[in-house]
Amino acid sequence: MEIIEQLNWRYATKAMNGQQIPQEKIDRILEAARLAPSSNGLQPFEIIVISNQALKEKIRPAAFDQPQITGCSHLLVFAAWDGYTPERIDAFIAHTAAKRGGDPERLERQRQSLMNNFGRMDQDRGYAHAARQAYLSLGVTIVAAAAEGVDGTPMEGFDPERLDAILGLREKGLRSAVIIALGYRDTEKDWLVNLTKVRKDKAQFVTELN
Repeated sequence: MEIIEQLNWRYATKAMNGQQIPQEKIDRILEAARLAPSSNGLQPFEIIVISNQALKEKIRPAAFDQPQITGCSHLLVFAAWDGYTPERIDAFIAHTAAKRGGDPERLERQRQSLMNNFGRMDQDRGYAHAARQAYLSLGVTIVAAAAEGVDGTPMEGFDPERLDAILGLREKGLRSAVIIALGYRDTEKDWLVNLTKVRKDKAQFVTELN
């Protein structure tokens, strides 16, 4: 029941007060994001954590001047792979072998399966798939932040090409997919803070087939 109360408490905060989030809370939120589900466990994305205020100021115009960018404590950028490559798949198999050990033949079968499923995707399709995996982690991040009493505002309202250029993502084979501002609500400036959360009623949202 506690998690439901925390999710009722959270909302897409429109104004943040600049208060810093304790590092231990950030660490737990990021660990939750790391443990999120991902297709075949590939985790085809990275999270860029930005707490530098000058860098946030630089990013804000690329995010349509949204004030949460500079009012937040930490800005997380979920940057997806720009595509699947044999090198990336091989690195995943090597990491799996280092963590689990296992039969080399089984690992080779896994590698071949991944190559058949992902290695044949063109770059745009591969990025789109990788971005969806980043969104799975974003969802877990939102819940983890609420559990820590931290406000989180997910945003698609930014210019990906400008953000990628600021952070040098394309050179790393990454493209920004979604961002989330983490911080604490400014109760005096946020017009949304005291409004009732509006969601569909369960009957409109859930269809049960028994």
